[in-house]
Amino acid sequence: MAIIAPSFLASDFLRLGEECKMVNESEAEWFHLDVMDGRFVPNISFGLPVVEQIRKATSKVLDVHLMIVEPEKYTEAFKAAGADRLSVHIEACPHLHRNIQQIKQLGMKAGVAINPHTPVSQLEDIIADIDTVLIMSVNPGFGGQKFIPHTLHKIKQLKQMITAGNHNVLIEIDGGVTSDNAAEIIAAGADVLVAGSNVFKSSDPKKAIADLARI
Repeated sequence: MAIIAPSFLASDFLRLGEECKMVNESEAEWFHLDVMDGRFVPNISFGLPVVEQIRKATSKVLDVHLMIVEPEKYTEAFKAAGADRLSVHIEACPHLHRNIQQIKQLGMKAGVAINPHTPVSQLEDIIADIDTVLIMSVNPGFGGQKFIPHTLHKIKQLKQMITAGNHNVLIEIDGGVTSDNAAEIIAAGADVLVAGSNVFKSSDPKKAIADLARI
């Protein structure tokens, strides 16, 4: 069974407390929080104050995905805000190993996110040092996009790399995940499914989470 991480980018911010309660009562194990800066991606989402408030509302894992430039300037602040796992983009980090060491030294699990155009081969020199690879299966910046089919090939490639090196790394998929394609994504090798619209826009979000969790 995959770990389900509802993406709060798709939640109703006017009802954030209720949305947190729903996820707390669901079969989801992680809260996925997308932080966007309007520079690395063409959108601005939310930042530290929202992460701090969500931390107060749950004891579940806070999986924070930084879609920002210069993430090293904010790593300590996100730790203080309550992040358990922190993912940074390989495309935004010219000194990626340093970024990863900073995250781990602060006691968080470290992840590397890659955009749709970035080959998984770029992870070869960092895979032994990280806990998660977050594969973007849509172009980052906006919710509600359709899953890019080529992602399945990338998942399989990454799974081979992890297995060959006997690495303890989770494969997380973010973008366009639905109950219709989740089985194929898991079969390719994914461990964590980030689901936004499929959960929060559903008439029964807890059932949507349960359906994904049982695939």
